[in-house]
Amino acid sequence: MADSEMGRVAITVDQSYNLWLREHPSALSSFGQMINVAKGKQIVVFLDYDGTLSPIVSDPECAFMSNQMRAAVHNVSNCFHTAIISGRSRKKVYDFVQLKGVFYSGSHGMDTMGPALRNNNYDANFQKRTFDTEGNEFIIFQPAQHFLPEIKEMLTEVKERTQNIPGVKIEDNMFCLSVHYRHVKDEDHERLENQVKSMLANHPDFHFTIGKKVFEIRPSIEWNKGDALNYLLEAFGFHNASKVFPIYIGDDKTDEDAFKVIRERGQGYPIIVSSKPRDTMALYSLKSPSEVQSFLTCLGRWGYDNGATTHHQ
Repeated sequence: MADSEMGRVAITVDQSYNLWLREHPSALSSFGQMINVAKGKQIVVFLDYDGTLSPIVSDPECAFMSNQMRAAVHNVSNCFHTAIISGRSRKKVYDFVQLKGVFYSGSHGMDTMGPALRNNNYDANFQKRTFDTEGNEFIIFQPAQHFLPEIKEMLTEVKERTQNIPGVKIEDNMFCLSVHYRHVKDEDHERLENQVKSMLANHPDFHFTIGKKVFEIRPSIEWNKGDALNYLLEAFGFHNASKVFPIYIGDDKTDEDAFKVIRERGQGYPIIVSSKPRDTMALYSLKSPSEVQSFLTCLGRWGYDNGATTHHQ
């Protein structure tokens, strides 16, 4: 491609992104205006992990967040109830983040740790009381727990079916399985997808989704990141929708479920992390995890300056 053609392509991309930004303005540039709308409300912060708090990396085991990002999340959690909702297993996300003042929801919300519940609307059979090392009480909510034996079977089966495809990495996220293909040759993508889908033909209670260089296998239950957001709001005691102001920051298709819930509530900010124009339910945008860090730093500083505190159990 000639230099002049490359230049035209770059300009077109920039123009497209700038037009998209008019519909989804920068949450950093708009911070003052956004926070004015939230004044007097109880802000609750929800965060995705991969691509939001950490960069997308070639090896999913190395998706580490920076110490600066950890400090920003810590400061926000000192001011506002804060939860991380990820497709990863809950334990894996905690191992990455290692902050005790934050609540964690793994497996796309199918494994959620919240405070001890009172008068809630959720099935008691899916709730398990537990205590941390300091004796603090929590509730683990797992609406897909009866699928665990079959998921273990599928883990063995998918490993066998894909063992002859170089570059495949299988990640056990407890209530869902992730088949990473970032290092799989392009010509093998279709074969890999066919192997996963043909396995699913024997497991009708599960479905197939595609993320960023990953195929995911999940139980077919009506539960997603948006449901986890609503569950946690109730667990935090925020039953009154007019008083609570949720902020959700995420970068993936699965985060759209949470964006949709906030839009339907009519109050709060869904924020997408993207440097390219894309279809989204988000109202605002941030370009990268580094901008997420800057936004969280501003939010934590504003909360501290305005005396916002949350008392962790």
